[in-house]
Amino acid sequence: MLFSTAYPSPVGRMLLASDGQALTGAWFWGQKYFPRTPMTEDGAVPVFALARDWLDGYFAGSEPDPRALPLAPAGSPFRQLIWQLLLDIPYGTVTTYGALAEKAARRMGRYTMSAQAVGGAVGHNPLSVIIPCHRVVGADGSLIGYAAGVAVKSWLLQHEGSL
Repeated sequence: MLFSTAYPSPVGRMLLASDGQALTGAWFWGQKYFPRTPMTEDGAVPVFALARDWLDGYFAGSEPDPRALPLAPAGSPFRQLIWQLLLDIPYGTVTTYGALAEKAARRMGRYTMSAQAVGGAVGHNPLSVIIPCHRVVGADGSLIGYAAGVAVKSWLLQHEGSL
């Protein structure tokens, strides 16, 4: 069974999801890939208190560690790898899809990796803000590819001081 609750972020309402033990999702309302899975509304699930505290801290300007939360995003092994690499991007910095592709290729024992394949995995990140996919930009520094829209991505990067 999946549980959900709403979170009122300064950038727009978010939907948090949990399997009862770990956080499985955090989406901006209506974003691309917004879940359609039935969930039971229950804001009392303990992991939601942890997530709300984490998000409150983040939006207040602190730099909380995403690894402090019990996270369980569902995805293929490739997507899991990319999401782990996203967790390594420091607060207040950005990287490119190409740079992530190079890191993924090394981890997989390959010479090259498609930046577009990485972009697909980044775009399907079910834990917006917490797994910091907003910190990935185009090769020329352009703000592209954020499921909640470029305006939200821009706000998050400005909030972190990286724009």
